[in-house]
Amino acid sequence: MSLAEDARDAVRRRPFLLASLRAGVVNYTAAARFLTDDVDGDAESVATALRRFADSLPDYETAARTAHVSMESGLGETDDPDDALLVVGGTALAPGEGSLTGVVASGDADASALAHVLGRLDAAGVGVRAAGVADDAIVLAVERRDGPDTVRVVEDALDAVPESE
Repeated sequence: MSLAEDARDAVRRRPFLLASLRAGVVNYTAAARFLTDDVDGDAESVATALRRFADSLPDYETAARTAHVSMESGLGETDDPDDALLVVGGTALAPGEGSLTGVVASGDADASALAHVLGRLDAAGVGVRAAGVADDAIVLAVERRDGPDTVRVVEDALDAVPESE
């Protein structure tokens, strides 16, 4: 594999760096140093490969998503997945069964929007206990006290979802 291919692969394994390259906010020398364990080459050569890769990428753009965001209190584990608001693996969460809060964004929601929402919630210090996306809806389970903040973050995040490469 060439140095340029190694650099592109290393960047694609780090979505934050790919987004930064697309946005044009990268110090290429610092990024090259960051990638030294994954890319065999001197920092200057790797930085050049990153510059060329960045030039080939589409610009970083966002689009607003139209979705209605609501909260469902008292979410908890249930044995009946038919009543569940969210099922992940063998865990089904239904209203009236516990102390979590469910946040539902219905409308223009997909896996890209979920990824962006999860990143924004992480940056806001909100721990997500479970999450899923299906049929144009995102469902998140958070601690009760985090419910209102989660709604605000989700609404704001959906106003500017990055478009895919």
